[in-house]
Amino acid sequence: MLQYHSFTLSNGLRFIVHEDDSTPMAALNVLYNVGARDEHPEHTGMAHLFEHLMFSGSANIKNIDLPVQNGGGENNAFTNNDNTNFHEIFPARNIELAFWIEADRMQHLNVTPKTLNTQKKVVVEEFKETTLNEPFGDVWHHLSEMVYPTHPYRWPVIGLKPEHIEKCNLDLANDFYTRFYRPNNAIVSVVGNVKTADMCALAEKWFGSIPAVEMPLRNYPKENEQLEQKRKVIRGGHPAEAIYIAFRMGSRLSPDFYTTDLISDILSSGQSSRLYQNLLKKKRMFNSIDAFISGTIDDGMFVIEGKLNDGITLAAAEKAIWEELDALKNTEVEEYELQKNKNQVESALVFSESGTLNKAINLCFYESIGQLGLINTEMDEYNKVTVADIQRVAIDLFQVDKSCIVWYALD
Repeated sequence: MLQYHSFTLSNGLRFIVHEDDSTPMAALNVLYNVGARDEHPEHTGMAHLFEHLMFSGSANIKNIDLPVQNGGGENNAFTNNDNTNFHEIFPARNIELAFWIEADRMQHLNVTPKTLNTQKKVVVEEFKETTLNEPFGDVWHHLSEMVYPTHPYRWPVIGLKPEHIEKCNLDLANDFYTRFYRPNNAIVSVVGNVKTADMCALAEKWFGSIPAVEMPLRNYPKENEQLEQKRKVIRGGHPAEAIYIAFRMGSRLSPDFYTTDLISDILSSGQSSRLYQNLLKKKRMFNSIDAFISGTIDDGMFVIEGKLNDGITLAAAEKAIWEELDALKNTEVEEYELQKNKNQVESALVFSESGTLNKAINLCFYESIGQLGLINTEMDEYNKVTVADIQRVAIDLFQVDKSCIVWYALD
């Protein structure tokens, strides 16, 4: 059971502290409630751009990496559809450095023409490297727009096109920063060899004077039910043929989230999973195959992806995948198979809470979805899932008319 203390500053900044005297380290994570879904359709990629800009220096810290290195620490960040996280890990005696760094760039980020142009080039180059020049790198552009016709999940975190980043100017950047990187739009967690009373004092010292702002109204559109299958064929320019099948699923807080997650594990978690055993090992149709979920705050995506072996047609590969999905719909899984996957989930959850930084990130995430207590009870939700639940959700989820399919063909 992970013990924690939480409190909120007068400016709305939420803090969570977990004391752990078994380690000499301490981690601080800042979650901003801003991700790709908060961007304007003509200015996508902004949240990811700001992940980079937040390392460009602030009023009192010209080079953020320098105090981190001098304090014996490490820092990093990541962005997704729903939020952005920045974190540091230090020897616990130096954790105040993280408070100083994060407070300064929350209030005094130094966005100049030079820093903006530098980071725009970095992000555009990343777009080219990971999306335009990487095999199958553009798949999220295709799948996202098929699964989400109206919701801002329809563009990936990297952005819709590099031109959106290239056209970002100082006014757009400063507006995005002012609207979203505020204390009342953030959560901070501190985990490690610290005392809650000390962290309360540091929180007030470094963050207490940062003013809150009125947050913009967020009204993300709800997708209509998909009534017919969507298909796209991408021809040429790839090292092999591949298939992607996506279905829109419920949100991270939907009642069937845990069932859907277990379905993805039954299909592809490890070498004993169904897709691996039946389609890769026995039939030798694929050289890799996987199933996974997005776990987003709004309606998510269930994806099956496979790279084909030579001599296997895309039509045959797709047919084989549908046969595996139909098997889940038509026959209840055995209790031992479900329990095996629950055991694997429990192991993964325990591992995710074994590191100081992982705990800090997880605490912020659960608080961001309004379910902080889940960090201690989530396995209970997985254990509630029955074989009947697996079949019921599979029947509802894996419908031909609700599928979005992308083929990568060699010609």
